[in-house]
Formats: sequence, structure tokens, C-alpha cells
Amino acid sequence: MKMYSYDVLPLLIHPQPKPTIRAAEEFDASADAAALRAAMRGFGTDEQTIIDVLCARSNLQRQQISTKYRDEIGRNLLEDLKSELSGNLENVILGLMLPPTNYQCDNLFKAMDGFGTNERTLIEILCAQSSERLQAIAKLYEELYNRPLVEHVCSETSGDFRRLLTLLLTTVRDPPASIDRDLAEQQAKLLFQAGEGKLGTEESSFSKILTKSSFEQLELLFEEYKKLTQRAFEQALKDELSGSYYEGLSAIVEYVRSPPRFFAKRLYEAMRGLGTDDKTLIRIIVSRSEIDLQNIKEEFERMYSKTLANAVKSETSGDYERTLCAIIEKS
Repeated sequence: MKMYSYDVLPLLIHPQPKPTIRAAEEFDASADAAALRAAMRGFGTDEQTIIDVLCARSNLQRQQISTKYRDEIGRNLLEDLKSELSGNLENVILGLMLPPTNYQCDNLFKAMDGFGTNERTLIEILCAQSSERLQAIAKLYEELYNRPLVEHVCSETSGDFRRLLTLLLTTVRDPPASIDRDLAEQQAKLLFQAGEGKLGTEESSFSKILTKSSFEQLELLFEEYKKLTQRAFEQALKDELSGSYYEGLSAIVEYVRSPPRFFAKRLYEAMRGLGTDDKTLIRIIVSRSEIDLQNIKEEFERMYSKTLANAVKSETSGDYERTLCAIIEKS
């Protein structure tokens, strides 16, 4: 076991990830399948039963319900849900029904399919993942769409932003145990010389280091950069870079600093101002529900002095509101 010096330890401590949705202790997949069929049989749909069942089960349990629905009722649960639900309620429920990696692939495909590209979705998903998760996403993406993810990303982006996403998808980060303070000091000097310390910016140095170093090593790098320049690394990025490339590197830094804060900020931005970015709202709440949505809730309240549930209630309504709040308020 690698021993760390005392001054490194605080950088490696993050709150234990806490989900809001956990596996139901008393679980009967056959009974749940029957309840869902009854909720969708005949005239009208009992949306509340669908919400009560699916928002109180883990994703693995939902897959078991789907299997029982097919084997015992002889119907496809996803197809029935699609036919009975609509709008944002349908998007949340179908998102809950997809296995997590499938859900990320689905969001990536939709972000690049058709006219235009949703760079913010690409950044949120690709810049806030471990190498292992990115490899799993890329593998499944090619199986689902018969096209390499990196190729699709390259066809939809350009310049330094394209190179950044390509590196994220093709580079394996160093293992956490390899953290090195002397290396972090060298990296800080290199990035200063590639950015603030020269006329113009050497973007490739930023991309290589931020996509190759472990998250733990990057934390040390940010600390050493502050010591060297008396400025936060985030400020250096803001002064030297712009556009989607800046947003992508900034997302990596924010995620390394604090995953809950990263997602809390994006949830706030999805609900700020006129209109609501429902796609982002749904994507984050669904995808983080079994990872760290409880941490995100706590960070959201700390940052914005209001609960995430109340913020969601002010921006949504009806069954859509009840479904999101059911996910948020479980724990």
C-alpha cells in the first residue's frame, strides 16, 4: 500500500458518494411487473403507480422487472411505457429503465444526431468520467450504433476541442497510486510556461496533462500552480482559453475539485433564467441517482441557499415534477 505524506492526504479526501436511490429491501419483480401492467391496462394510465414503483427500485431491479414483464406478461415494458407516457415524464421514466452505460450512450448519440451538436452534453458526459467509465461507454456505443464513439465525436467537433475529446477517449489516465508532488511542481511550471508565462497559448500541453494525469495528481498540480503563480488554476484557464475547449478543460478541473459541486452548478444553470433546460435536468438527476445525488443535493443547498427539490418544483409541474422529486427525495 502506497504511503502518502501528511500534506497530500487532505487533497485525496472527498465525501463518500451517497445515492438517493438504493435497491429496495423487500422486492418482488413479478409483483412489480403485474402492478405496472395494471397501471397501463385499459383506458387511461395510472402514472402515480409507475412513479411509485420505478423510482423506488435500483436500476438492476428495474431490469429484473422488465424481464419478468416480458416472461410472465408477454409484453415489452419499455414499449408499453413509451405508448402510455409522453413528454418529459416519458423521458425520465425511460431514462430510469435504461442501464446506466446505455443511458450515457443514448445521451451522447442524441447530442450528435441530426443537425447541430450539443457540446455541453458532450462536455458533461466525457469530461466528468474516469478512464474506465469512458472505455465502457465507448465499447458499448460502437456495439449499439455500429460506429466508434471517437469517430462520431471527431465528425461533430473541431480544433482543440476535438483534440481534447479524442484524448479523453483514447488515453488511459495514470493510476491514483502514482501521484508525485515533484511531478506536480514540474507540471505546474510547464503549464505556466505554456500559458500565462508566454505570448500566446500552447494548448496541447494543457490537453495532454489534464487527460493523462490521475485525478489525484491533478489535485496536486492545482495546488502547486497556486503556489507558483498565486492564482487559481481555473483563473489561468479562463484568461488563456475560450469556447468549447475552455469549457471542456474547465469541466475536468471542476469535476476533479468536487463532483457534487460540478453537477450542482449544472443543475442550477439548467433552471436559471427564462425557461428550463429539461434535458440536462433529467440527465443529471437520473444518471447520478445511484451514485452521489444525495451529495449533490447537499452541495446545491449549500451553494444556492435552497433545496434542490424546491428548485425543481418551481421549474416543473404535474407527474414530471412528482417523478423528479421522487428520485431526489429518496435516500
